[in-house]
Amino acid sequence: MSVVELIMPRLGESIVEATILKWHKKPGDKVAMDEAVLDIATDKVDSEVPSTSDGVISEILFKENDVVPVGSVIARIQTEGEQTATHATVETKEPASRPEHEEAEIMEEVPYSPHEVRASKSSSNGIRFYSPLVLNIASSEGISMNELEQIEGTGQDGRVSKKDIMNYLKNRGTSSQSSSAAASQPVTSQTVERKQEIIRTSEPAPVPVSYSGNVEIIEMDRMRKMIAKHMVMSKATSAHVTSIAECDVTNMVLWRNKIKKDFEKREGEKLTFTPLFIEAIVRCIKKYPWLNSSVDGDKIIIRKDINIGMATAMPTGNLIVPVIKSADQLNLTGLAKRVNHLANAARNNKLKPDDTAGGTFTLTNVGTFGSILGTPIINQPQVAIMAAGAIKKRPMVIESEQGDSIAIRHMMYLSLSYDHRIIDGALGSTFLNAVAKELENFDVNRSW
Repeated sequence: MSVVELIMPRLGESIVEATILKWHKKPGDKVAMDEAVLDIATDKVDSEVPSTSDGVISEILFKENDVVPVGSVIARIQTEGEQTATHATVETKEPASRPEHEEAEIMEEVPYSPHEVRASKSSSNGIRFYSPLVLNIASSEGISMNELEQIEGTGQDGRVSKKDIMNYLKNRGTSSQSSSAAASQPVTSQTVERKQEIIRTSEPAPVPVSYSGNVEIIEMDRMRKMIAKHMVMSKATSAHVTSIAECDVTNMVLWRNKIKKDFEKREGEKLTFTPLFIEAIVRCIKKYPWLNSSVDGDKIIIRKDINIGMATAMPTGNLIVPVIKSADQLNLTGLAKRVNHLANAARNNKLKPDDTAGGTFTLTNVGTFGSILGTPIINQPQVAIMAAGAIKKRPMVIESEQGDSIAIRHMMYLSLSYDHRIIDGALGSTFLNAVAKELENFDVNRSW
């Protein structure tokens, strides 16, 4: 008999940990190659982890709701063969990452300088690990490393999770004086314990809330909670400004109506408006690359890859943002196929973690749900998001050399929310109007 170790897979370059939602197997259960063993969740998407071999589950190392670092052994499978222990990863052929290398790689990604990311005591190996997410939150909230070291962690080996630091921030106002004083003093284990005790005792006891009238109380699901936190974090991070433009898309609508049946017959795909919008956005991003950037402290990071996220509704009503990678390298047919594939995967809960990673600009089509206008919230760490409203027929004044006339036109509103920290009103409005002009000047004689 041999033992194969099932490893928590790498779920995208920016993801370093995942939460175990549900085990489908228990010790003693038989499992087949590629059979789902457990469900996991990240802050991006839910996913299944399949077995990497045939055998019997001999050991499960983590419980449901545990947060597990990428590369950790989560279960062991006993198989037929020699008595050796082997590592098997999911979706990658790399061996299980070594903790010291993994930690060094993660530290390079976070905004703290290397000398600031120093070790603190832990019950297991003397090193307290902080994920990039926790360090980024600490950086944006002005939490020093001394203060971060005082936060009690509920994760594995006393690690501070996102939940721990968010709970700490809720009560930070009542203990800010204690925290600032602690930052100027040497940090000892006694000091940490004392400050943690002060924080715990200073927290007001939760007051039961009563709701009058005839109400229904619904607990948020896990994804809705993540969306809520992400939206609040985005508003707290970026200085949101929204500009709005009116757009005559008559030529685009007439062209699509003319070719959509032939397009579906030839390509096997439906042609929606979304790839047409993305095509126009990509052209304008090439002219105004600052809209395809992110902010890191005082640095502006211009993204050379144009990866367009598209907000998509899931069956539960939640929204998720799958990403079209290298959208500037795709023609209209390629965009249509990629849009349809990702939209179908989102609706059927088949998105892979990498499908939602790496976005540099986001489009949300609020017109799909009948809204004529939207003021979307920026999808961090991006600096802009565009909303396309419903296309409506309206009487419009048409100016020509022969004089003005009134005609029925297909009109829509485009709105652009952008981060005023680096995108000024002039640049934001110029980009928005450039996209509108791209759509208005649509070539009715073009091929696809």
